[in-house]
Amino acid sequence: MIGERAKAKGRAMGKRERFEDLIVWQKSMDLAVTVYHICQKGALSKDWGLRDQLRRAAISVPANIAEGYERGSRKEYIQFLKIAKGSIGELRCLFQLANRVEHIESQTATPLIENSAEVSRILKAMMRSLEEKKD
Repeated sequence: MIGERAKAKGRAMGKRERFEDLIVWQKSMDLAVTVYHICQKGALSKDWGLRDQLRRAAISVPANIAEGYERGSRKEYIQFLKIAKGSIGELRCLFQLANRVEHIESQTATPLIENSAEVSRILKAMMRSLEEKKD
């Protein structure tokens, strides 16, 4: 059990060869795919502005995690994680807005908001860990 936790923590904290192995990247990709699916249905599919902003924010999170990971320097990686964290906050806000204007129902919005908050927490922990490391 402890070994599995250590492996999972290593994947979350960037101790892998590929960004695709990062749990935070996987979770943010899942959110982006879900956003694409919900944007194809109902009132949200007709609200071009909100739909497009949701898509852009959703895409930004895994894309910035990947770009920062591939940069090769800790400082740049942290900067791109900060951008991803800002985008996940924007995405969470947009989920709440879409729910309030009744483009998505609460039973759809709530897990999306919770999942985006989880991604945000993981990003914060990754940044803290990377900032504490010495070269």
